[in-house]
Amino acid sequence: MKQFEYILFDLDGTVTDPKTGITKSIAYALEHFGITVEDLDEVTKCIGPPLKESFMQYYGFNELEADRAIAKYREYFGTTGLYENAVYAGMEHLLKTLADRDKTLMIATSKPTVYAVKILEHFGLMRYFQFISGSELDGTRTKKSEVIAHALEQNAVTDLSGVVMVGDRKHDILGAKEIGIASVGVLYGYGSLSELQNSGADFIAEGVGDLHRFFMGGRL
Repeated sequence: MKQFEYILFDLDGTVTDPKTGITKSIAYALEHFGITVEDLDEVTKCIGPPLKESFMQYYGFNELEADRAIAKYREYFGTTGLYENAVYAGMEHLLKTLADRDKTLMIATSKPTVYAVKILEHFGLMRYFQFISGSELDGTRTKKSEVIAHALEQNAVTDLSGVVMVGDRKHDILGAKEIGIASVGVLYGYGSLSELQNSGADFIAEGVGDLHRFFMGGRL
């Protein structure tokens, strides 16, 4: 079994469950455009991908409208929504176990870095991560491959055989493939088994316990 020394985690749908905060923030933004969200579950499809991409794909916004929607989204998310969140059961134990084994843990998220840091600090998880790689508030570095590349470059990681990306959506898997690293798709987040398999995930984990067994030398 390959032992990975550098483990990159997606944030939303992988380390924490952001459903309440993100869906409320999206509903708040859409209301500005006269779109009423009757059921917050309708917008869970937007959890994971770059937000601008979701507004354009699912609501037909042009780039200017998507940028305005993101600004409205941040009005709610930046003060309230980012804390309407929860750490997945068993996740902190996994992170502590990996850190105690001297694994280098990093966050690779399309969420703006400033929000990712606030969330991790809020839940007391920053201590486990050596680097937080996210997007910028100006909309740059939102593509997952760019986020991963930034994390690796900033930490001078050149041997990609010891690196793995853990995430719940196709963007995590495709980003890992573009960079040339292994990937683990998790099913407890917001991507389906078919989405992760079709994207080419190297391994599939049903729950956080599976991740623990996997990184402790087991198999998936």
